[in-house]
Amino acid sequence: MVKPLFAALTRNFLSLAGVLLAGFAGVLLVLITLIGTLGVKLGSFISILAYLLLPAVLVMGLLLIPIGLWLQRRRERAAVASGGSAPPLPVIDLNRPTTRGVLVVAVLLALAIVVILAGAGYKSVEILESTEFCGQACHTVMQPEATAHARSPHANIACVHCHVGPGASWFVKSKINGLKQLVDVTFNSYPRPMPTPLHDLRPAREVCEECHWPAKFIGDQLVVRSHFGEDEPNSRTKSVLMLHVGGQVGKAANGIHWHVGSGTSVRYLSDRSRETIYTVELAGSDGTVKTFKTAATPPVDAQWRTMDCIDCHNRPSHVYRDPGLEVDAALADGRIDTSLPYIKREALRLLKTDYASEAQARATILKEIDAFYRAQYPAVSSERASAVTQAGKALGDIWAWNVFPQMKVTWNTYPNHIGHQQSPGCLRCHDNKHVTETGAKISKKCDVCHNVVAENEAAPEVLKALE
Repeated sequence: MVKPLFAALTRNFLSLAGVLLAGFAGVLLVLITLIGTLGVKLGSFISILAYLLLPAVLVMGLLLIPIGLWLQRRRERAAVASGGSAPPLPVIDLNRPTTRGVLVVAVLLALAIVVILAGAGYKSVEILESTEFCGQACHTVMQPEATAHARSPHANIACVHCHVGPGASWFVKSKINGLKQLVDVTFNSYPRPMPTPLHDLRPAREVCEECHWPAKFIGDQLVVRSHFGEDEPNSRTKSVLMLHVGGQVGKAANGIHWHVGSGTSVRYLSDRSRETIYTVELAGSDGTVKTFKTAATPPVDAQWRTMDCIDCHNRPSHVYRDPGLEVDAALADGRIDTSLPYIKREALRLLKTDYASEAQARATILKEIDAFYRAQYPAVSSERASAVTQAGKALGDIWAWNVFPQMKVTWNTYPNHIGHQQSPGCLRCHDNKHVTETGAKISKKCDVCHNVVAENEAAPEVLKALE
């Protein structure tokens, strides 16, 4: 029963190629799936090969089979036109055991193919939505974002949860957009650095508020920040802020998050980068509308946008930090020994130097740190060699987390709008320059958002009181 079916499918070169391709892809796909069910961890690239490329090869093979059969039938008809005998039409006689056997085999094969393609399709969607696919499939392009995401507060959240969110329509839209990105990567036509912000994301409140709803984070929050000086002992000081997070409690909203109040809406006119804001329009819950404008003239491509989470939290999962903040954090958590003389000063000097690649940066930083202590502090170099080496390695990590020469990403390429130290941030609006026709201004007073309890103090009294 199998021989007639096999003979019919392999009479033409194309149909034979289709049988071979479909068979190879189908068997390999089943084997890889079985290996996965046994608990063997497959790498991201093997998974991409198995569940994205193999199903495509399988479908291609299946398409070649009918094309080959059609071409064979056409060839036989051409032979008839040249004086040959007419090829008989296939007769399906279910009274014959052979015909019934061929039909059973064909139906079983079709069912098996449907099951394989359905399973591969499900697995393909799972892979397409994985962090590994987003961050590693196009390594050079996405390396900066994947590196930043891996050390962010959202490291355990898959990319699609924020970039796509729930719903089939946004999934389809993201994949269509992904085709353009695939073309850009294939032809090496993508911009460097990647421009931000992204203008085709769904509204953040539809995504962010699945976890961060307005009534969850309310009130005030105590924030303690450590800072190390560039002097010989790397003098440590601390600043203490009382951050007025605010939020919605009942029907009232206050603090930094006052704008989440029910019935309140804020929209603004800015350039495409959203770094310069020209007009802010506030619609209150009582129906009143206030318009705050600056004296500057907006560019012709200025855009209106309704304010949401990412206008302030613009880098919730892809934070690139200032070198000073990075070194302070490394000193505070012990990755760099604070007892090494002038380590903060030397760290900043080396981090702000240009390097052609990560390998060059790591090697040069390690070499320069060692050379500095050998020349200036021979005793430290010999007695604390491991601490010096560890400092060099930690600084190499810091550089590699924030600078990517191949994508032209360097310090502060992507400003963070939280606060106003690394970028204008809050001061894009809170600058006393946005004024209504009646003279009301968007306040620049510090205590609107926070109270400074202690600033750069060696031993703040408030922290002693809280011990």
